[in-house]
Amino acid sequence: MARPLNVLFLCTHNSARSVLAECLLNHLGGARFRAFSAGSQPSGRVNPFALQALAEQGIDTTGVRSKAWDEFAAPGAPTMDLIITVCDSAAGETCPVWPGHPATAHWGYADPSATTGSDAAKLTAFRDTLALIRRRLEILVAMPDERLHALALQQTARDLAAH
Repeated sequence: MARPLNVLFLCTHNSARSVLAECLLNHLGGARFRAFSAGSQPSGRVNPFALQALAEQGIDTTGVRSKAWDEFAAPGAPTMDLIITVCDSAAGETCPVWPGHPATAHWGYADPSATTGSDAAKLTAFRDTLALIRRRLEILVAMPDERLHALALQQTARDLAAH
């Protein structure tokens, strides 16, 4: 491929699932993928359990922050090839018009931030969510280039929702 595929992960608050996916794809994707995350109503902070779960896996979180999806619809923003919603509420929201008409998919995950109880229980929820995201992303990054071209990317991403 001439340039990395730009992938934007969306969730309402951009504090947990979308951040896990962003950091993990940047870790796994090598030169073929460049991941970003954003939210419709960003919380302004990344959940510390998300950061801990990523750090335990040796995944870099440098520069990660909770941000609004408007940043990626603005002039000068990277053009996205694929946009994946990772929470059901973001999937149902009216999104900005994305430059370049990227492929879209919904990969729903339960919100680990909603876990109650001890810190150990909360961290376990984040670890479990990270493992679920990893399963799909490992399949995505292993795809041959022809499955990632614009016309095939839409179906490839939606097919992965079943994994």
